[in-house]
Amino acid sequence: MHAADTFAGEGPFRYGGRWSPPRVAVVYCAESRSLAAMEVLVHHIGSDTFRLSSWVVIPAEVPEAMIEQPARVPDSWRALPPVWPVQDFGAAWARERRSVALRVPSAVVLGEFNYLLNPAHPDFKRVKLGKPESFSFEPRLGA
Repeated sequence: MHAADTFAGEGPFRYGGRWSPPRVAVVYCAESRSLAAMEVLVHHIGSDTFRLSSWVVIPAEVPEAMIEQPARVPDSWRALPPVWPVQDFGAAWARERRSVALRVPSAVVLGEFNYLLNPAHPDFKRVKLGKPESFSFEPRLGA
């Protein structure tokens, strides 16, 4: 994945994720740098991807009115591996284009939230994307 096409949703489109099955383009974002780092660590620590990648952080500002905060998510949202009811929940949101962003709980850090962005939503162009900023992991983590 390259910084230039990060907001196209290509990775989740190819491989799926906790909140989306393959063939649904969404962008996974974290509410903070530290949560983003934890998400990367959970998925990549110890791998060549972790050691050999040049990491960046790209800030994104989404107007509050464009963020859906569901009152309830599927009970199985923390299941490993991710299960179809959770992926179907995210896929329905994306396909219906109900909002630009969907706030979902982080399975990695309880009490914190990730955001799915829908690049196919007509108002996606209103998301303010910052410039990629270099991000370095603590060397003791083996990066």
